[in-house]
Amino acid sequence: MKLVSFLPSATEILYELGVEDQVLAVTHECNYPAEAMTKPRVIHSSFDPQKMSSQEIDNKVMELVDAGKDIYIIDEQVLKKANPDLIVAQGICEVCSPYTREINKAVTLLGGKPEVLVLDPKNLDGILENIIEVGNKVGKQEKAKDFVIKLQKRIDYIQNTPKVSRPKILCIEWLDPFFSAGHWIPQMVEIAGGINGISSTGDRSRKIQIDEMISFDPDIVILMPCGFDVNRTLVEYEKLLENNKWKKIKAVSRGEVYVVNANEYFSKPGPRTVTGLEILAKIIHPDTFRELQIPKQSVQKIDSE
Repeated sequence: MKLVSFLPSATEILYELGVEDQVLAVTHECNYPAEAMTKPRVIHSSFDPQKMSSQEIDNKVMELVDAGKDIYIIDEQVLKKANPDLIVAQGICEVCSPYTREINKAVTLLGGKPEVLVLDPKNLDGILENIIEVGNKVGKQEKAKDFVIKLQKRIDYIQNTPKVSRPKILCIEWLDPFFSAGHWIPQMVEIAGGINGISSTGDRSRKIQIDEMISFDPDIVILMPCGFDVNRTLVEYEKLLENNKWKKIKAVSRGEVYVVNANEYFSKPGPRTVTGLEILAKIIHPDTFRELQIPKQSVQKIDSE
């Protein structure tokens, strides 16, 4: 079966299931595992966000959406050369990865030939179900089941470990403008032993005002801008410090603000969201999960001013 991935988390799943040789093209954002970066790129962004601020990226995306223009561009030659039997894509967010418009265009370009598997998880359970779905499609049912069992054991360990308290947690998915972290993040916070604020499991991320954050009065703030790593977020955070209202949030004044590597462990609904859960557990209950190992440079505490 010839495969094309329109989704970084799907690429990760396909590699975990051992069908990487059948993956003939991926997106420009498929950087894990590292071998995936050697695959032909079938999707490119219509603009380069690397040198843009959060506000500039948000403005550009809104401009493209309002004008009905493409956020993502399909490389028609790469797609036709791959000539896939199956395209794995997503139905979560038109901003984060290729969406309905790109899927329909790809199917049309290929004369309606490929089957399309759309992944649309709302929570961690949905992410694990997606692994099973992909496994079923590519003939790796047993491998998918075994992998999910291992991931579920890690989730269960976090969930079943007794917690001494349940602090209020605010997870922010974009800094300018502010967006709450939705989808699977609220459930991850609850499993890790926190009280999630502002959004609920399965909700889309939404724009929020700083007064709403002050009113919630979180004990801990976790910054996880979609697609950003720790260093990129720290650069954006410098601008946030100019906002006097920001310092009125209790967690900020107490120095309980953390930056995580969202691009690797939170933004993408793949197997490594379980690592994201472990990162949250270490942040929320550092003593309880002192022995839990998490990747280096996956989280940084911001010193209070």
